[in-house]
Amino acid sequence: MKKLTSGILLVVMSSSFIVANAQQTKPSDTLKTQEIEGVVVTALGIKREKKSLGYSSQQLNANQVNSSPTNNFLNNLSGKVAGLDVKMNSNFGGSTNIVMRGIKSITGNNQALIVVDGIPISNANLNTNDAKNARDGFDFGNAASDIDPNNIESVNVLKGAAATALYGSLAANGAIMITTKKGKKNSGLGISYSSTVSVGTFDKSTFAKYQKDYGQGYGGEDSSYIGDINGDGIDDGLIASTGDDASYGNAFNPNVLVYNWDAFIEGHPNYQKATPWVAAKNDPTKFFKKAYSMINSIALNGGTEKSTYSFGYTNNYETGILPNSSLNKNTITGNFSHDLSSKLKTNAFVTFTNQSTIGRNNVGYGDNIIGGFRQWWATNVDVLDLREQYFRTKKNATWNMISPTGGNLAPNFWDNPYWSRYENYESDTRRRFLTGASLSYEITKNLNLLARVGIDYTRDKQEIRKAVGSHAEEFGLSQTNQSSGYEIFTRDFMQQNYDFIATYDMKIGEKVTGKLTGGYNFIKRDIEAFNASTTGGLLKPNFYALQNSKTFIAPIETDVQYKKSGVYGQASFDYDRTIFLEGSYRYDKSTALPAANGGYGYWALGTSFIFSELIKQPWLNLGKLRLNYAEVGNDPEPGRFGWLNNNGAISDAALFDLSNTYLDFSQLRPEITKSWEAGIELQMFKNRLGLDVSVYKTNSTDQIFSVPTSAASQYLFKMINAGDLENKGVEVALSGTPVKTENFAWNVNVNWSRNRNKLIYLDEGRTNLQLANFQHTSLNATVGEAYGTIRGTDYVYDGNGNKVVGDDGYYLINNDQVLGNIQADWLGGISNTFKYKNFSVGFLIDIRKGGDVFSLDQAYGQETGLYPNTVGLNDLGNPIRNTLDQGGGTILPGVKEDGTPNDIRIDGSYSTGIFGSVNPEKAFVYDGSYVKLREASITYTLPNEVFRGTVIRSASFSLLGNNLWIIHKNLPMADPEAGSSGGNVQGYQSGVMPTVRTISFNVKVNF
Repeated sequence: MKKLTSGILLVVMSSSFIVANAQQTKPSDTLKTQEIEGVVVTALGIKREKKSLGYSSQQLNANQVNSSPTNNFLNNLSGKVAGLDVKMNSNFGGSTNIVMRGIKSITGNNQALIVVDGIPISNANLNTNDAKNARDGFDFGNAASDIDPNNIESVNVLKGAAATALYGSLAANGAIMITTKKGKKNSGLGISYSSTVSVGTFDKSTFAKYQKDYGQGYGGEDSSYIGDINGDGIDDGLIASTGDDASYGNAFNPNVLVYNWDAFIEGHPNYQKATPWVAAKNDPTKFFKKAYSMINSIALNGGTEKSTYSFGYTNNYETGILPNSSLNKNTITGNFSHDLSSKLKTNAFVTFTNQSTIGRNNVGYGDNIIGGFRQWWATNVDVLDLREQYFRTKKNATWNMISPTGGNLAPNFWDNPYWSRYENYESDTRRRFLTGASLSYEITKNLNLLARVGIDYTRDKQEIRKAVGSHAEEFGLSQTNQSSGYEIFTRDFMQQNYDFIATYDMKIGEKVTGKLTGGYNFIKRDIEAFNASTTGGLLKPNFYALQNSKTFIAPIETDVQYKKSGVYGQASFDYDRTIFLEGSYRYDKSTALPAANGGYGYWALGTSFIFSELIKQPWLNLGKLRLNYAEVGNDPEPGRFGWLNNNGAISDAALFDLSNTYLDFSQLRPEITKSWEAGIELQMFKNRLGLDVSVYKTNSTDQIFSVPTSAASQYLFKMINAGDLENKGVEVALSGTPVKTENFAWNVNVNWSRNRNKLIYLDEGRTNLQLANFQHTSLNATVGEAYGTIRGTDYVYDGNGNKVVGDDGYYLINNDQVLGNIQADWLGGISNTFKYKNFSVGFLIDIRKGGDVFSLDQAYGQETGLYPNTVGLNDLGNPIRNTLDQGGGTILPGVKEDGTPNDIRIDGSYSTGIFGSVNPEKAFVYDGSYVKLREASITYTLPNEVFRGTVIRSASFSLLGNNLWIIHKNLPMADPEAGSSGGNVQGYQSGVMPTVRTISFNVKVNF
């Protein structure tokens, strides 16, 4: 990566600096000139000239947002916006993590706010805490996926605190402003149709590679045993160690006959037959199938002299690479505006989404078949043979039996993977209704009043099934090991948003103009949720209902109400359209905080200087300097503190107790972020070259987090305000058109950003706060380090950095060490578009440098002997897995405690002898860097002459590719982006899905 890094630094630019291709505008500028200069959507949906802004923003057009088919438009922002860290994990229908300019809240929300046509909406992630912390569960995605990318006209990304101060704590982490498509006045009916068909295959470089030399077992050559197959009391021959879920067994030998799992399954062709001891023809790579999707979208729009309208419908149907996985989403959109008079105007929009999903993949460590494939598998087992056996009987015939010779064919650790997919599947539905309306009244030419209301309602339902006869795993509310069960979760979410905004334009003398904005905002949020499960298993097989439970445990019912009201004001002035000055203040009152501290204010001040008005050069179209400072608050998630736990009942007596968090939270205050930013924008050579550079620094203080407390308090934890988390960084965006002729144009956009995060302070006497505890390592906030340190065991090193071994030849280990950090060194994206006549070719390179990942898949997969590095020859030319007396084993690189080179050979003939958990966790921490060919496209637009005399106005055909090639990565057999869920907990992999490489064909027709 070193050469790559230096090369990228020479050409850091941006893929989406669109609207700033501006020339200077005087009050009398024509509309065309203003469009060239750029008008963008800012906080509260207010349109502003981009050159007047004292803060950084970056806009993407409809083609960039909908550049490739996706069920979450956020995925298409990756690599296109400087300073925006987009992490799309590989889970089917999974969540996307979006963090702007670094983590600001240690334990709170760090996701950017999503705003549609001026109305903030929910981007909730309904994954369980276990799933978010890499335990068992499912990734149910985040609510941003309900937004139809076909209906997006543009996206403007507001990055800094000054840019979003008017939104208050909702946008403490930045905002993504979405403008939807609308009709145009005085236009006839226009119809557009788009159809996309996609085929996806899993990227083999992101999945396990298996050694083919040794089979099932943990004990090397002692794994297989002699036993009785047919029950006649006479030993029949060698039996594979079917109870083991590892491949550290006997060496394969086609001349040796062994009774495998299939020899004990009645009806199987190999029943009571010994077969050659060889590696399976079909390993788990054959478990994955091709993924298919079809997206069809139709839109109608138009307008009269006083009205505009736009209506759309999109159906997105897709199947995943796992068997029995599908997602079907229908989206209906509408937008309508009408001028009731020359002064009174109305607008309304609506979006309805209905999504149903079957067969999401399990995540984390637990009942996750991908974890089985990556960590615990027998290389002599044919996965397609397991498929045939399941469909032959629809029973749980597993390769991993407890005691086949004893008659116990139940799974010891793992079910048949096809049983897991077709019997133990989850399903979920989400119905969302998003609507808004506004009424604008122009009292005078300079004074405007706007009233706006928005409603965001979602109904979610999730069901999880575990069929009778499954291996017992943690399940349901009790999280005890159960071999069958049913769990249901429902949630009703309602958010109401009300705005009243007044704006007044004024002119002070010949050269000074100004705009005053004032308003009131009220948000009301109601969440009702119900979570229940069977306990102890199902009474009747295949009947999935709560009343089918063997025992009863009370459900968890949630009712959270949240209100926040805010008043704000903003004043903007400019001098001769050259110097701009803007200040804003907002005061909020939030019920998420105690009444005494629920009110808090924040402010912002920004300025910009258009120096190209003074430096008149023909090559300089726009030159701008900007500077701002802001302080914003961030209140906690509603309902986070002081709730009650329902522990059921005994003898009709309800068992309720207070949660173990701090009961008296009356002293809690909002988190406060103080931020400053400076930048320069340039447009040169007739707008052929554009540059946008930002530097910023933020300090987020009064962090809200829990700390242990004394037993005398009767609570395990208390919530406090403390800490200081700092972010500082640089963003560079450069756009250019190196070549432009009558028939050919080459556009290039590259962006680069570097954020440095550091925890300055926690609380008195505390230097570390554990954020999540994984099976081997933990994620932490450590004073003096960036947020997200990975802590665990490390090697002992001598003064020269050599690893030190003990007298037994194994590495000495240091406990509780910092092993790495999840933060990237820098992010970048390079996009190129080449247009020749009616052809267009484009591609996007997405780059992440740095950021560490701990792989439990590698730790266990090496320990159980799955991977190629666990076999081979040692320095003596003998197999590593031979016993020491057979010349096997290996000498670990390093030195002894006396400094001499290590010469102690250790045994590698059994599991844990050399690989896996006998090594410190540092051995399985990898650099998460990558370089990806994220997108590629070839488009042909038919000439207009073809459609003369027809109802068709235009048509185009596109061949699209997504996640086509991971050009570089350091993490073996997995995608560095892959994970369990969106959210703060990152940098850990266990049973992660492989990445899907997608090829699509698209047709667009406009009538």
